[in-house]
Amino acid sequence: MTSSVKAILDLKGRDVVTAGPNTTVAEAAVILSKKKIGAIVVVGMENRISGMFTERDLVHAIAKHGKDGLDQSLGQVMTAKVYRCHEETTVNELMELMTSRRFRHVPVESHGKLAGIISIGDVVKSRIAEVEREAEDIKAYIAG
Repeated sequence: MTSSVKAILDLKGRDVVTAGPNTTVAEAAVILSKKKIGAIVVVGMENRISGMFTERDLVHAIAKHGKDGLDQSLGQVMTAKVYRCHEETTVNELMELMTSRRFRHVPVESHGKLAGIISIGDVVKSRIAEVEREAEDIKAYIAG
């Protein structure tokens, strides 16, 4: 039985680092560095997801605008088309989405609002735990 996004969030927590669309790229870079994370969810009114700002977006902003890219707002450089998942999404479905779309972070949405974030590391950790449980179950069955 494959686990769900809800199970991952219940274990790891639902805290998400967010920023508003007017935050500058330079400010966001400091947040990424201090928090040792690879993505910030950009939120608008009522904690609704507006976009994602990732390390890739940072690189693109600098490549396109040079040092002036640091003064751009997240609203100008973020990834606006954000794929989301829900608590009912299975780990297998999420792995497929992350692999096919080449995402390392997927925000979790509930009733139109941000409810958490799942990283590829969270998915791998969950899948390893699931395989280990299955192996233990098989050992117990064989031992009788």
